[in-house]
Amino acid sequence: MRLITLFIVALFIMLISSNLVLAQDPKTPADLQRLAQDYYNWRNQNYPVFSSDAGLHTWDNKLTDYSLASLLGRRLHVKEVLGKVRGMQTEKWSKDDRIDWLLFRSQLENVTFFDRVIDFEETDPQVYVNECSNGVFSLLKKEYDTPRNRALSATARLKQMPFVIELGKHNLNKPVRLYAQLAIDSARSIDTLFTDSLMTLTKDLTPAEKNELVKARDEALVSIHGYADWLERRLPGMVPFKPMGEENYNYLLKNVYLLPLDAKQLEMLGQAELGRYRGLESMLPDPSLADPNPARSANVPKDQEAFLKAYESRAAEMINFLKEKNLVTLPSYLGRFEIRQLPEAFKPTSPGGFMNAPGVYDKDASGFYFIPTYNPASKNFYIRAAIEDPRPILGHEGIPGHFLQLSIANHLTNEIRRQHSDNILIEGWALYGEEMLSRLGLYPVNSASQGQVLRLSRYRAARIGVDVNLHTGKWTFEQAVKYFMEAGGLDREAAEGEAAGAAANPTQKITYMTGKWQIMRLLGKYRDQQGTNFRLGRFHDDLIKNGSLPLSIIEWILLDDSSSVDQALR
Repeated sequence: MRLITLFIVALFIMLISSNLVLAQDPKTPADLQRLAQDYYNWRNQNYPVFSSDAGLHTWDNKLTDYSLASLLGRRLHVKEVLGKVRGMQTEKWSKDDRIDWLLFRSQLENVTFFDRVIDFEETDPQVYVNECSNGVFSLLKKEYDTPRNRALSATARLKQMPFVIELGKHNLNKPVRLYAQLAIDSARSIDTLFTDSLMTLTKDLTPAEKNELVKARDEALVSIHGYADWLERRLPGMVPFKPMGEENYNYLLKNVYLLPLDAKQLEMLGQAELGRYRGLESMLPDPSLADPNPARSANVPKDQEAFLKAYESRAAEMINFLKEKNLVTLPSYLGRFEIRQLPEAFKPTSPGGFMNAPGVYDKDASGFYFIPTYNPASKNFYIRAAIEDPRPILGHEGIPGHFLQLSIANHLTNEIRRQHSDNILIEGWALYGEEMLSRLGLYPVNSASQGQVLRLSRYRAARIGVDVNLHTGKWTFEQAVKYFMEAGGLDREAAEGEAAGAAANPTQKITYMTGKWQIMRLLGKYRDQQGTNFRLGRFHDDLIKNGSLPLSIIEWILLDDSSSVDQALR
């Protein structure tokens, strides 16, 4: 009876949503922009943790509603908006307006694709752990308000977490064992985020308010730990992993990424780039230079604080190099870039840490790179690399990499383009920057730093093979781990984390080398068009001033050449 009632409510919401979308039939570029703005406002309100993470703090006291009625209502709303966008006649529009139409369409395609094909709410237990961890983390990472107000928001969210967890148990009709194991690991690593990091906000609470937060926190942790136990008991009955298949994979490449390659061509690109970088490693006078070794470092940090400072101390050196070589323009609005320790809850799928750039709504222009807990004896590739020379990874995550590029993207005035977040451009630019800085002389020739750049490109190339073969169903998870170790040159800890990340986030791992290849391809075409007027720094500025758009679109903008877009959509 309860399911029938929920279904009737969901159907009612779906009909209301459908009527609202259909009430006005968009026809003009202005209609498109209004439709997009309405969609972003709807999305921000319906995904409050996403909003907090993006720097919009209107709904900091809420978590996402995962009830069946809300879930189905959200899915139908996006489908209906996509239907309206697809139905627009754009053949006579200007190039810029047609680009906006394609971008907004691909944003909606991305949402409906994963709803239809992956169905994370029913297959991935990480959804509900991540809602809880990000619900707290998004309130902690920046001082956007007083500690007291953020703590009160945290209390409100903590109270909702047991309900989110129970809805997760109800929704998970076809959980995947690999995702469940990652969720279990995260759930059992979440305590310090709640008991240590969160409690730094409580100093201005009244005793009653603090007691209320602690009570809500403890109940949330009991619920999350119980969720891990509940999942563990059900692991044997879960499907090990469910690939999306080649047809779906190709649909994603074409309609979301607007990429002029299919899965087979992409896998071939990965093999070609992997072969190239393994060969370049072998040409080093000492090929072991590509495998980071802290023993070669003159200064091994004594503790976590020294490790963080060693990272940050090299940033000024890299910025000076960029300015001296006139390689990229640093805008005046650029904020601080800091290095921080990675919370334990995020380690299972982010063994190397992750970048937290300024959000699209952030008033604070600063950004952070979260690195793993320091251990000088660690076998982790990223720890070893950071001890020997943090600059390659620092350049990837900071300047000229993610922090610079995403800061510029946030300042676009066109809202559809500002909202677009194409990972192939984002990660491709950061990886391109690693080799660009090496080739232009930042590191000594045949040094461990140059070797690290080659190894970083090598395992990013290996990522393509893992992602394509894992999600088209050709490889098992263990085959993916072994490929990262044997072909990518990673230790087992890093390889398992990489494979877990690839499985949990389909296509994210292809973005690095695919984007770098597209940028190099575009660079050659741009230089040919510019002739004697060519300047590398101007190419970089022209490339990243357009935001995080598909590179086939940027090629159309810079060169007035739509052939890559046409090939993707053909």
